[in-house]
Amino acid sequence: MAEYYLAIDIGASSGRHILGHLEDGRLVLEELYRFDNLQVYKNGHDCWDSDNLWQGILDGLKVCKEQGKLPKTVGIDTWGVDFLLLDENDEVIGDAVAYRDGRTGGMDAQVEECVPLKELYQRTGIQKASYNTIYQLMALKKEHPEHLERAENLLFTPDYYHFKLTGKKTCEYTIASTSNLLNARTMDWDEEIINALGFPGKIFGTLSMPGTVVGEFSEEIAKEVGFSATVVLPASHDTGSAFLAIPALDENAVYISSGTWSLLGVENESPITSAESFEQNFTNEGGAWGRYRFLKNIMGLWMIQSIRRELNGVSYIQGKEKRMAAGRKWSFPDLIEEAKKAEGFTSVVDVDRDCFLAPESMTEAIKEECRRTGQKAPESVGELMQCVYQSLARCYRDAISNLERLTGKRYTSINIVGGGCQDGYLNLLTAQMTGLPVYAGPIEGTAIGNLIVQMVQAGEFENLQSARDIVRESFEITRV
Repeated sequence: MAEYYLAIDIGASSGRHILGHLEDGRLVLEELYRFDNLQVYKNGHDCWDSDNLWQGILDGLKVCKEQGKLPKTVGIDTWGVDFLLLDENDEVIGDAVAYRDGRTGGMDAQVEECVPLKELYQRTGIQKASYNTIYQLMALKKEHPEHLERAENLLFTPDYYHFKLTGKKTCEYTIASTSNLLNARTMDWDEEIINALGFPGKIFGTLSMPGTVVGEFSEEIAKEVGFSATVVLPASHDTGSAFLAIPALDENAVYISSGTWSLLGVENESPITSAESFEQNFTNEGGAWGRYRFLKNIMGLWMIQSIRRELNGVSYIQGKEKRMAAGRKWSFPDLIEEAKKAEGFTSVVDVDRDCFLAPESMTEAIKEECRRTGQKAPESVGELMQCVYQSLARCYRDAISNLERLTGKRYTSINIVGGGCQDGYLNLLTAQMTGLPVYAGPIEGTAIGNLIVQMVQAGEFENLQSARDIVRESFEITRV
């Protein structure tokens, strides 16, 4: 009888329960349950609905019981940087504010008064991004200092749900590395930075590496879902999991984890924190088994997703869904076809500008940026989409060029994993723009990487390389 392992993969719009098991030497996946990840507007901020997420986690576990497919181990991965604070009674303090919320505006200047930006980068290796945990905590210190005074623990989003399952608090290393508060070389909290910023040191728990056994479901949870399982920490940051799933068809390949964000980079054995790396805003995120992901964070499919929502009459203003009258319902293939019809349109934008992070209207933000830079603003859906696609492909090309200068290596192919690898048009433009072959797949990269850590811990795979070998044989990978 197969041994099942469960990856609970929670992204910006939904969460999924994906079972994995080995069958005839191949890794087999089965999505058992999917639930929405909703944002709510509370107390002046865009927040995650953490209660809804927790209910989704429980409901998916109950489906495992109903179908008689009980996992041996379970691990949760999510996006990075966001967190919850717990008081001495393990009650949540405040709200689960989302990283796209505007509360961090101006916090970079306040942080730099305490720690110069170049020194911060040299110590942590993490790119400057307005949503990083360091800036969220500075905003919280300004708005609600009493929350930090009451706090006993800071738990990143997946750590919080692992705690809810087991009653045991952990702080997983890969998710913590996104905070801008870890020393890149010691792979531990940088106490000098934490003290300089006036954050309470006690809230930052002992770090645990991927593969750490947290413990069994608590009695209460086991009773509610109908079974018990062992919680094992995956690479809890979804990008950390996604990179593990890349089968590395070429040892000189660039990796892209493609979804709401496009994370483009390579794996290194040590961080790169040079002055040029700082200027190019590359980041060194912690990975499983002592690896570092040397990455460029690119806005990714968020722009396309936002445009589609607007065309379909849905927008989000301060976390509130607003539905407007719309004509036809646009699918992603529809948008691609329109883009192809407008291939002569040449305006492009810098997709990494903050104006695209959370605009009231992505369409208007793109038009305004074209005007600001002296280019023709798109008028049709096709021109709008052509602008985005060309801009993304150009950003990939430029990032790879910078990556080669920073690492001193020549890269000869691109491996794309995640849901975005299904966008054949973007893959084609990327191949054309970079002049490199593009390998697309596997689609479920994050869930596979989550499962890999669990299954290495269980002895199903000898090591990461053997797991990647099986991934290569188990899933379709297409060349563009």
